[in-house]
Amino acid sequence: MLAAALLLLAPLAQADDGLFTKIDTSPKSELWVDSGFLTAHFNRDKDLNGANRGLGAEYRFNGALSAAAGRFFNSDREWCDYAGVIWQPYAIGPVRLGAALAAFNGYPHMREGGWFPAAIPTATVEYQRVGVNIGFVPSYKDRLYGGISVQLKFKLFD
Repeated sequence: MLAAALLLLAPLAQADDGLFTKIDTSPKSELWVDSGFLTAHFNRDKDLNGANRGLGAEYRFNGALSAAAGRFFNSDREWCDYAGVIWQPYAIGPVRLGAALAAFNGYPHMREGGWFPAAIPTATVEYQRVGVNIGFVPSYKDRLYGGISVQLKFKLFD
């Protein structure tokens, strides 16, 4: 679904006066330390954990691509590991848009807590050495509970 949306928006990004701009893909070398997440779940009646404490790292190769990995206490109150990339080829003003393409584990109702892939639409805003990743986590049957997750991050070096 995200890929289809990006394909539909691509002509806007290519126009000089379009709403979207393409992100500069010049090489960069930035290391960020990421917090866990604060999540506002769509299913508020499920007694889910919204304070997903944790720690991660993000390495930016260029303006559109980062590698990320970390660990957090998930909505089901289990420890979760993740590893993947954040691909954000477009922006609206200072907001980068794209998806986190990653593997996760630790969700007891999804593959019995084992690893599974996920694509999470993601927006990022950064100012100097501070940033925020905002993930729009889709619900998946009765296995994963969706919501909007916010993650703080701090740049260690560039």
